[in-house]
Amino acid sequence: MLTQAVRNPSTLDEFEPHQQGKIVKLYTGDLSPYSAKVRMQIYAMGITDIKFELPFSLFTGKLSELSPIGRIPVMEEDDGTIIPESEVISEYLDDLFPENAMRGNTPKIRANVRLVSRIADIYLMNNIFMALPQVPRDTRVDEIRDLLMKQVTRGMGALERHIGDGDFAVGNTLTIADCTLVPALFLCEQTVPRLDVDNPILATEKVAAYWTKIQSNEFAAKILAEMHKGMQQRLDGTEKRLIEEHFAKIKLAKENG
Repeated sequence: MLTQAVRNPSTLDEFEPHQQGKIVKLYTGDLSPYSAKVRMQIYAMGITDIKFELPFSLFTGKLSELSPIGRIPVMEEDDGTIIPESEVISEYLDDLFPENAMRGNTPKIRANVRLVSRIADIYLMNNIFMALPQVPRDTRVDEIRDLLMKQVTRGMGALERHIGDGDFAVGNTLTIADCTLVPALFLCEQTVPRLDVDNPILATEKVAAYWTKIQSNEFAAKILAEMHKGMQQRLDGTEKRLIEEHFAKIKLAKENG
């Protein structure tokens, strides 16, 4: 939470200014769509001095010691400020670097950017994320899977109506809407079929055309490569092995302590 000291001001000038820290780290993971959204924005804005780190505490349930929400992404500044939630981080980056802001340059475009991003975040990513426990067929509850996939279908219908006709989701430049959509559509293509449900992109025209075009964008391509890597590491057991090795090193260091 960002805070600012206040001493009962009678005018705006009497507010003590918040001392801006320098962003030093983004706690992230290759496969996390919410983290991927922020990384794509960082790449597109040309920010090069933020360190990316996978928080192994995420796998022990102790990430909440860093951020009460307990989920990635989390941004950390050198003054100790912690900023969670992808949408909050995204807008914070735009505020910090207004010359490279990605929310659009008119009120109407900014509204559309927020709308498309919200559809991708709430109706696509969130419902697919909640459906992940239904991937294993032997423990699947069809009613839960179907309920969540209906929301994905609903979101895809809304996206089909509101997405632009050009190379980008909104307007003629890359925006936060694209940064949210790329990982969301990755999940639609790569994860939804594992639930024995058709990829919802296939039932669209505008979204399908957008998906084909955006994958050739350099920043989208970089994010998709990272997400494919994360998916492969999860499926082939590499992720699990890396986690086990990390905690084995910590245990050994304590024993040799």
